[in-house]
Amino acid sequence: MKEAMANSKRTASAAIKIALTNSREEEHELKEAFLLEQIHVAAADFGGEFISSVSKIVERAVVAAKREGIIGETHTEEGALAGAAREAISQITSKAIGLNVGGKIGIARFGDHVSVCIFFGIGLLHLNEIAIGLGHRAV
Repeated sequence: MKEAMANSKRTASAAIKIALTNSREEEHELKEAFLLEQIHVAAADFGGEFISSVSKIVERAVVAAKREGIIGETHTEEGALAGAAREAISQITSKAIGLNVGGKIGIARFGDHVSVCIFFGIGLLHLNEIAIGLGHRAV
């Protein structure tokens, strides 16, 4: 039980760290460092009006994870990743409804653990709220 919790924590931590990177170069460096720990990560940007962006965010998470080899083509893996992304989104829905959002999706996999962290800037113009949603699934 403790090992499973530790692996979940490592995976979630990696997803958060990759979502908080400021540049593609920083993403690349972090990706290489995580590979040494056998943690596979990916990131993707998003933006737009929240309600219309929800399905695009989930889709971008799945596409990025497939592109980086984090998940395969099976319904099980795609569903697990989409579920983790939806969970992350649901955590900030009350703050974001009716507003614009933008930010970065961070995805990490370690063994059979997959985590999705979504870093959101929420608001109008330069008056932004910041939020993070985090979802986890076992594949």
